[in-house]
Amino acid sequence: MSATQVAELNPLAQIANESIRKDCPAVFELLGERGKRFFFPTKGILAQGAEAKQKAKVANATIGIATENGEPMYLACVHRYFSGLTSANLYDYAPSYGKPALRQAWAQKQREETPSLGGQPVSNPVVTNALTHGLSTIGELFLDPGDEVLSGDLLWENYNLAWETRLGAHISYYPFFDAGLKGFNLEAFSQALKARLGRKLVVSLNFPNNPSGYTPTKAEALGIVRALTEAAEAGSRLVVVCDDAYYGMFFDEACEKESLFGRLAQAHPNLLAVKVDGGTKEAFVWGMRVGFITYGVKNGTPAAYKALEDKTAGVIRAMVSSVTHPGQTIVLKALQDPDFRRQQAEKVEILRQRAEATGVACRRAEYADCWDVYPYNSGYFMCLRLKDADADTVRMNLLDEHGVGTIALGPTNLRVAFSCLTEAQIPGVFKAIAAAVRTVRGR
Repeated sequence: MSATQVAELNPLAQIANESIRKDCPAVFELLGERGKRFFFPTKGILAQGAEAKQKAKVANATIGIATENGEPMYLACVHRYFSGLTSANLYDYAPSYGKPALRQAWAQKQREETPSLGGQPVSNPVVTNALTHGLSTIGELFLDPGDEVLSGDLLWENYNLAWETRLGAHISYYPFFDAGLKGFNLEAFSQALKARLGRKLVVSLNFPNNPSGYTPTKAEALGIVRALTEAAEAGSRLVVVCDDAYYGMFFDEACEKESLFGRLAQAHPNLLAVKVDGGTKEAFVWGMRVGFITYGVKNGTPAAYKALEDKTAGVIRAMVSSVTHPGQTIVLKALQDPDFRRQQAEKVEILRQRAEATGVACRRAEYADCWDVYPYNSGYFMCLRLKDADADTVRMNLLDEHGVGTIALGPTNLRVAFSCLTEAQIPGVFKAIAAAVRTVRGR
């Protein structure tokens, strides 16, 4: 086969494509060429191994692990750090879709937290290696080189790396905040959608937003859903990615506290909603790398959802095989713990208090000449729009002269993660930022 030839489409990919095309034709058209080629090898090594687990009563010589006394083999110097967990829940391979019990538990959690879903059927969550891997997987399925992504101009840099640098898509931006920095720029968002009517478009919605720490108000959230629904009704074919990495970190009663996924999952057949979330921030287990992808579309069927799950698991199988088993086990144990919600709420309250202290410190009158404050009401971060000072130069001055670390984003924006500051540290951080700004601009 020459370098320009492409392998013939696998019959399993053809079956998955037909399931989606039959029940959700608009969703099939949203798949990229790579996404149409993907499938899960239902007769491959993992599938055959799963059958053997059920039926091989005499001996199981399928999966590439070592066993001892009927359990995965392990070293005592490793196992001593996992008190109370069996080797089967730690060292064996997890399925490429994720642990079934974890997927079920996370699906139940999503429904409990998203009343607007009602009885709308959605896919079963597929486990990813946290949010970055989830976003990359979505790109693998839905983005071809040159495809357009619509995003606010305040975004996490990994979008660019995963979707533009790696996959060759193109991200277009609208101003995330209105000109007066009062809230989400619904007008700019709506106009951006109208300018692209009738086209395929991937839309990124990241709330609470990284880097700004902003979640739309309830009225703004309704406006976002309305604008997307109207675009779909007018013929646009939309993949709307709800990046809910910081879900639950809401510090203002005006915030919309439901994921927009609930409404978007039943908005229109031309709109595929994709929820990307996980235990990373919600369960405070950043290094365990456990996230989820969930699909929802109006008139979605079990067959179409299963085909999307299969394609997603196929990408995961191709890229990382499966997600860390210990991480999945521990997140599942946390969800099953009756004290999980209380402990989670205690940590969110600490973050709320830090956000409140940050609001007092950053808005002191003596700093008005140094920056404008972008609205924030949730998440881990807030952003300053510096006045007459280059953000990266200020960042370096803060490091070199004050020993304070921040993140520069573009020429004017400075991100401050109040999530990792104590309340006692917060006033000093903004005092140092003001001093750095004045030093950099010479007054």
